[in-house]
Amino acid sequence: MNPQQIYPQNQLEEEEDGLYQLKSILRRLWRIWYWVLFSLMVFVFGAFFLNRYSPRVYRSSAQFFVKQEGSGFNLFDVRSFGNNSELDITNQMIIMRSRPVAALALEKLHFEVEYHVEGIFRKTELYPNAPITAEVDWKHPQLVGGDILIQWSDKKYYSISFPEENYGLTHANNVAAQAIKKPVLEANNFAFGEWVQTPFIRIKVSLTSGENQGRILLKLRNRESLIDQYASSLELKPVERSSSILELSINSNLTQKGIDYLNALMEAYLENELNQKNRTASNTVNFIDKQLSGLADTLNFIENRLEAFRSANRIYNISSEGSTVFDRLAELDRELAQEKLKREYYRNLQNYLVKEHYSEIIVPSGLGIEDPILNNLIANLLELQNQKASLMTTQKEASPAVREVNRKLEDLNNSIRELLVNVDENSAFLIRDLENRIGQIDLEFSKLPSKEQNLLRIQREFSFSENIYSFLAQKRAEAAITKASNTPSNKIIEYARGTGMISPQVKKNYVIALVLGLGIPLLIVLANLYLSDKVKDVKELERKLKIPILASIAFKKLYSDLIVFNEKNSGITESFRSMRANLNFVLPKDKSAVILITSNASGEGKTFCSINLASVYSLSGKKTILIGSDLRIPKIAKDFKLKNEKGLSNYLSGQETNVEALIQATGFDNLDILLSGPIPPNPSELIGNGMMESLIHGLKQQYDVIILDTPPIGMVSETLEMFPLADAIFFVVRYDYTLKAGIEHINQLKTSQKLQNAYIIFNAVDEKEMYYNYGYGYGYGNGGYYGEGEKAGMLRKLRKFFKA
Repeated sequence: MNPQQIYPQNQLEEEEDGLYQLKSILRRLWRIWYWVLFSLMVFVFGAFFLNRYSPRVYRSSAQFFVKQEGSGFNLFDVRSFGNNSELDITNQMIIMRSRPVAALALEKLHFEVEYHVEGIFRKTELYPNAPITAEVDWKHPQLVGGDILIQWSDKKYYSISFPEENYGLTHANNVAAQAIKKPVLEANNFAFGEWVQTPFIRIKVSLTSGENQGRILLKLRNRESLIDQYASSLELKPVERSSSILELSINSNLTQKGIDYLNALMEAYLENELNQKNRTASNTVNFIDKQLSGLADTLNFIENRLEAFRSANRIYNISSEGSTVFDRLAELDRELAQEKLKREYYRNLQNYLVKEHYSEIIVPSGLGIEDPILNNLIANLLELQNQKASLMTTQKEASPAVREVNRKLEDLNNSIRELLVNVDENSAFLIRDLENRIGQIDLEFSKLPSKEQNLLRIQREFSFSENIYSFLAQKRAEAAITKASNTPSNKIIEYARGTGMISPQVKKNYVIALVLGLGIPLLIVLANLYLSDKVKDVKELERKLKIPILASIAFKKLYSDLIVFNEKNSGITESFRSMRANLNFVLPKDKSAVILITSNASGEGKTFCSINLASVYSLSGKKTILIGSDLRIPKIAKDFKLKNEKGLSNYLSGQETNVEALIQATGFDNLDILLSGPIPPNPSELIGNGMMESLIHGLKQQYDVIILDTPPIGMVSETLEMFPLADAIFFVVRYDYTLKAGIEHINQLKTSQKLQNAYIIFNAVDEKEMYYNYGYGYGYGNGGYYGEGEKAGMLRKLRKFFKA
């Protein structure tokens, strides 16, 4: 045959086999439809209750721009010591998730008091509006970690109760809460709007709605627990790879809470950045304000003295000589005042460096000190201090990054202090020089008239104070303008918004419920079909067997093996009739036939099949004898209520030579029995001594059908001795009982013994399998045998589909 013609045929067989497997699986699911429905109902109702009563979790998100190369005065500018922008963004993300930043955001919100209403299965939080508001004094010990029930029946008074058994007590200076048992109140009637103080609580409850009665559960949250919750739940990621725009998101039980927290977090971040930028200008303003303190009063006092002196002495103008001297002195006084101010700055700066109070340092240029080296050193020092402040939000002093910054700070500190020694000496030298020059001019000043000298002295004091005041006022205005013009380097791209509920996932839960509701029964069916080591599928049995299946017998609970005699119209009886009809095409005609029935293991129903096959032959008018050839475990006598006192073993051992004396009548027409007799010590030797062949030959003269009920071939060997005596050999395979390995044993016997007329009886098949015309012979369920008519409608169509 052409191989090209074989392949399509094999492919067609594989496709048909696959279709059969699918139909087989669907049939088995249909057979347990009530369990499938129950499974679906359980999982769907489970999904319903999960969706209905699980706590809701909502996601909120926002977008925030982080400048990678901002000012050195940015509080959150934690640039690496190289130019790694990805590391910079990573550091910014770590800082935004840190507890200090979360604390700054929560200071803007009022999350420390939660308001809940009780439901059947869960509580619902009221936010941002609730019928009452509670003001909490956190400097006083407070109950946390449990519900506080507030109830009222009018608009004036309310009561407090504690529904839980255990609570926590937090103190103002103690982060951890101390566990306590349920508190007890001596009095329990309090007025709205008044403070309630006990050893374990101090709150003021106000009624903000018009409700005459109600009940609300308060839950007080200590600051540390809130910071931990929100700092750990914040998620950040770049909007795109290598982007400096971050997406901030948080999961919360209320959408508005998540939105408010993200907005507060971004605003706090920007405010602190701006405050850090303004710190230098603020320090300059504060320093100048200290210098200006009292200077205005002094200037006003001197001005009044000048006016009074001029009025009293009637002198308003000075001579040209006096004016020249005054101008020279005024200029030197101005220079001297500025130099003394600089020296005071140097001394203050020296103190800050010794104490390492870097946050209080003023940039020299803010006071008009134009020393480029000193200005650069101070700018670098402040930048390093900002880096350290940022690092300390997420790291410890012992971390490598902080230690490196500390080392650089120490080096800069030493460099600035060395420089200050030089600039202070230069300033002192310049001050002495100015003072000497002023002293020389004073000699010329003493030559003027006394009244003019007194006027010039007062006017000199006024001019000196006025120049200093104007200089300081100018520098203060410059610092204030710098402070007012500062803006954050970072900015909010998109304020927070709710992006939907993420838990429970309603559609997903229902899909999972449907998958599990159908999948678990399907897995059970598949496991039962493919993972079992027992024979359950007729197609699989046909594929593995090398001999044909002649009959299938349905399973039914029996009180007696004589079903052919007791239930003549049953489906099982019809199976044996069908088997008898099929044997007419196999057995020799017009002479006696010997049928041997065996199985691979005990319990597969070979004796049951032997009895009923013999019974059905006897009912057809054939003179039949059933021989109990199992000399080890005889069973036939019990079913026919006979005594097994003598039988085959007596004949084979030579104890009895008259076979007629051993054969017993069953009480049924045309059916006799030769029982196995007493159990011999050597059954294999008796079967193989040649007497069995003589016995069969003699019985053929008297009986039309001889049926041998033999021992299981998988357990003993004497059955093989009887194979040559039989005209047909039947191996009984029991549904969901016979091991698949037993099929290989039967195939080996077929090959090794060269059996010609060997067949299979598929016994105890599930009635539902038989109902779908699963086995061979007649179909049981199409009416007639079980008294059930064909069901109409969809069920009928489905059955026709599975029969196809």
